[in-house]
Formats: sequence, C-alpha cells, structure tokens
Amino acid sequence: MGNATEWYDYGVFTSGVVLTTIGSVFFPEGTQAAAVLKGLALVAVGFIVRPFGGAFFGPLGDKLGRQKVLAMTILLMSGCTFLVGCLPSYDSIGIGAPILLLLLRMIQGFSTGGEYGGAATFIAEYAPTKRRGFWGSFLEMGTLAGYVLGNTVVLVAALALSTEQLESWGWRIPFFIALPLGLVGLYLRSKLEDTPEFRRLDAAGEKSEKAPLKETFVRNWRMILNLIGIVLLLNIADYMLLTTMPSYFTSTLKIDDNTATLIVIGVELFQILLIAPLGALSDRIGRKPLLLTAAIGFAVLSWPSFKLMQTGSIFLLVVGFLIVATLLVFMLAVIGSTFPAMFPTRVRYGSFAIGYNLSTSIFGGTCGVIVTALIQGTGDKDWPAYYLIVAALIAIVPIIKIPETSGVPIEQIDDTAPDAKKAAV
Repeated sequence: MGNATEWYDYGVFTSGVVLTTIGSVFFPEGTQAAAVLKGLALVAVGFIVRPFGGAFFGPLGDKLGRQKVLAMTILLMSGCTFLVGCLPSYDSIGIGAPILLLLLRMIQGFSTGGEYGGAATFIAEYAPTKRRGFWGSFLEMGTLAGYVLGNTVVLVAALALSTEQLESWGWRIPFFIALPLGLVGLYLRSKLEDTPEFRRLDAAGEKSEKAPLKETFVRNWRMILNLIGIVLLLNIADYMLLTTMPSYFTSTLKIDDNTATLIVIGVELFQILLIAPLGALSDRIGRKPLLLTAAIGFAVLSWPSFKLMQTGSIFLLVVGFLIVATLLVFMLAVIGSTFPAMFPTRVRYGSFAIGYNLSTSIFGGTCGVIVTALIQGTGDKDWPAYYLIVAALIAIVPIIKIPETSGVPIEQIDDTAPDAKKAAV
C-alpha cells in the first residue's frame, strides 16, 4: 500500500496532460515543451532530498522499529500529494504558488526516502526463506499498481472533462484521491506487528539505543556502493520508462495524450502479470541470473527498442516499449528480496535506505529532466537509449560482485560478506 501510494503520486504527476497543466498553472510563461520540462524538474527536486530522508528515517527504523517509521512515511507521502491539489495557482498568489508546490514536493521526497527501504525490509524479514523472492516481488507489484491507478484516474478525468475544465480545476481531482489511499495504508500498517527479526533483536537487547548512522557507513560502505551501482540502472530504467515515457510519447513522438496513457497502462498491467512468477523463479535459480539478464538486455536491446518506438507505427511502438519494460520487470521482481539481504539486521533499514536513496536522487530523479533537455537541445530522440546502455554497463559490475543470498535465512546475514557467500553455497 505504501509503495502504491508513492507511485500513485508519480503516476498522476508525470501523466502527460497533468504534467503540462501543472507547468502552465504554476509557471504560466513559456511554451508547452517548457511546461513539461518545468514539471519534470519539480519531480527531480523531490529526489534531491530523498537521501536526507533515507539518512533520517532509515537509522530511525533500525532504532524504533520498521512499523512505526512506515506509519509516519505513508501519512506524510499521501498528505503532501493531497495538498498539491489544494494549492492556489500562479494567477491567484503569484510567486508563492510555485514556492509552495516546491516545498510540498521536497517534504514528499523526504518522506519517500524512508518508505522504500523500510517496506522492502519489512517484507524480507517476514517472508519465509524459500519464498522470499516471491513475496518480495509484491513490493514492486505495489509500485506498478500505484502507477497504473494514477494514470487511470487521470485518463478518466481527461475523458470526462473538457480541456478547459481539466486545466481549470479537474487536474486537482487525482491529487485529492491520494489522501484516502494513504489513510487506508496507515490503518493497515497500524494493525501490523513489527518484524520477527526486529523483535528478536529488541528482546535480546542487541538493537542500537541510538540511530546507528555511523555504524551503517563504517561497516557496510562496500555493500552500499554495490547497491548504488545496481540501483543506478534500476532507477534510470524505472523512472525513465514509468515517469518520462508518457511525456516522451506526447512531446517527442507527438502521440495523443490519452493514447500514450493507454499504452503505458497496458504495458504496466503486463508487467504486473509477470512480476510474481519471476520472483518465484528467483527462489529456484537465484536473484543474480535475473539481474544479469536485465542488465545485459538493456545494454544490447535499448537502442533497437527505441528505434522501433520512433517508426511512427503504434504497434511497433508498443513492441519496443514492451521489450524494455519486460527487462525492467526482471529487476523489479527480485530487488525486494535482494537488497535487504545485502545487509545485517541491525543496520538493514538504514543501509538500504541510504544507499538506495543516494543512487535514486543522483541518477533516477534527474533522469527525466536530463534526457528531455538533451532531446530538446540536440534533436536526437535516442538519448533515452544511450542513457540506459551506459547505466547497464555500469551495473553489471556490482551485480557480479554481490553474494547470491537466495536460500540464505535473513537472520544469517551478518556484517561479513564471506559468511553470506558460505551460507549461500
């Protein structure tokens, strides 16, 4: 529910018609292309503060418990998304409008910094060892479901309202829906016990009385660097294909907003069907084979896929998009079980949150702005492919270096990577 709430926000905010409207409502001067770029910049701004959120909420989750921190993050995320829909326009209060929007995006990004690492840690510490890949895949199923819901709500609003109504007040409706989503998630999380692993540490008196930020870095910096390298590809692919492609379809390939939204929704529904079976497959053959398949596939197939999208044929566009979207699912299916198992229980939440959010902030959040600016500046529509290829080549190295932890009980993951390797064998 938390991941769905987070990605519902991105699904709404980056949908072609809302992105353009946000840009014109809060930054009224400039062309449509400039409005899209400004909207994507607002998405990127939220990512700048994510590492700070990870550094705050992650170690706090290792001190207070996963459940308490996750209750805080879902309330902050959904509340900020709701408040975006309440903001006055630039025409009403002038420069105050974009400043308030910027502030809300930053608070939302800060809270999101503590969400993903905690949610993945929570699932991994509850899941049975032999089915950790299967249950871990549901985290990213929440990502895709939230994004599909966000796009679907925007599509319904666009079909039900006139262009004038949508630009005047209709764009606010999708943002309002985030609040009840968050409240449902908060209710569900408040009914959960903390994870067995955290309760075991607590009962044994082994959890830190202070948020263990120093320990997180000093003892786990090598694995954090490996995590950053893998997340580099994950989030460039994730945010490019899920948040940048709608505007790429409409602004660069000149496809109708509603058609672009339908294509994205259809492909994401296909991803949802694949994700749990691939997660279960990783329980049998390991996480690394799926991660390597994705990385090598992106390196080899990204450029041909984008060339298919640029042919002018809707059918070939869907085929090209499906190829890279399928490669992304190979990663999404296993990261919920792979990343938490890279770190010991005592600092798992913090190490994961810090490494994940540093990489997401630097590479994922800026992806849409950089790629769109490069396309507009050079006229070369292949920049998304170039970006994916470079990211894939970088990610192959840490994927090879990390230990295979499929089949290793989560409580046996300690501070020494060789032990994890021995247990995996």
